[in-house]
Amino acid sequence: MEVPGAGGGTVLLYGHVDKQPEMTGWAEGLGPWTPVRRGDRLYGRGGADDGYAAFAALTAIEALEAQGVPHARCVVLIEACEESGSVDLPAHVDALAGRLGTPDFVVCLDSGCGDYARLWGTTSLRGVVSGELAVEVLTEGVHSGASGIVPSSFRVLRRVLSRLEDEATGAILPPELHAAIPPARLAQARAVAAALGDEVWSRFPFVPGMRPAAADPVELLLASTWRPALAVTGADGLPALADAGNVLRPRTALKLSLRLPPTVDAARATARLKELLEADPPYGARVTFTPASQSAGWEAPPMRDWLGASVDAASRACFGQPAMYQGTGGSIPFMAMLGARFPEAQFLITGVLGPESNAHGPNEFLHVPTGVRVTACVAHVLADHFRAASA
Repeated sequence: MEVPGAGGGTVLLYGHVDKQPEMTGWAEGLGPWTPVRRGDRLYGRGGADDGYAAFAALTAIEALEAQGVPHARCVVLIEACEESGSVDLPAHVDALAGRLGTPDFVVCLDSGCGDYARLWGTTSLRGVVSGELAVEVLTEGVHSGASGIVPSSFRVLRRVLSRLEDEATGAILPPELHAAIPPARLAQARAVAAALGDEVWSRFPFVPGMRPAAADPVELLLASTWRPALAVTGADGLPALADAGNVLRPRTALKLSLRLPPTVDAARATARLKELLEADPPYGARVTFTPASQSAGWEAPPMRDWLGASVDAASRACFGQPAMYQGTGGSIPFMAMLGARFPEAQFLITGVLGPESNAHGPNEFLHVPTGVRVTACVAHVLADHFRAASA
């Protein structure tokens, strides 16, 4: 979508409309495809990640025009493949290069907020490598009495994973998958921890008695934004409990999702991961790692004075609190792409994914008042951008 503007400059506003699978576990009366409003929460799949973005971008622009406030030319780009790694986006950006022009300011509406009390800016995004790790030990299943002769495919897989992750601490072992944390990002993490305290971890639906991975909120923030971390997001070769018999299974496979620090090269990490997992397989088992997707992380360039002042003023005007900044543990592949293509551009990465909003899980919701205020903040910053570009 293109909206003509006054003066020079181009603002690119970004979001996406595709969603993760619907998942199970939705509460009574809620569902992935049925919008339900309860108080300030609008429940439904993809409302907060990231269906609101197109509406917020257009509403912010329309609000300025309704009040006669000038803005630069705006291009609204909404993609439909972000949750799959934006694999087709580069081709579209190449095809649309002439219409996109050279944006000098990028607004991304696909990120999170530490709370619903202020505007939050995202300063870094982690990269990700995903793929399937499979271990085969037999050509077919056999009686489990063969255990002790035939190594379990699950045990072999567990040994291979221990090359990547310390199972006692969750630390990722290969040093090349780590990156130095810039002092400015460490200072931001300390400021966020001071503001949120235990809310850094208490927002998540832990089972009773469960503790977070560390006690220090600063350490938790850094672990989820600037350190690599492994998650197993799927499994194959394991029958349902009701169907499981006394059979030594021939194969076990896991879907791995390895989050990478913002400045680690995703392609090199993928190659290293494959080399690490497949080398010298225990007992000569057939071990394969098949990469599925990879996305680069991203670190925001320093904010120019006008943008820092504008973001803070917008937050104070719309929320009554100063803005805050933090890294996030997720990925937005388009940001790394834009940063490489438009190195002089300024970025405002923000969003509505706050406490309990549960993107990618059941009972996802959009906190409506925050959506309204974030939209108003975008309008505020668009107006300031025009004034700064015209100065």
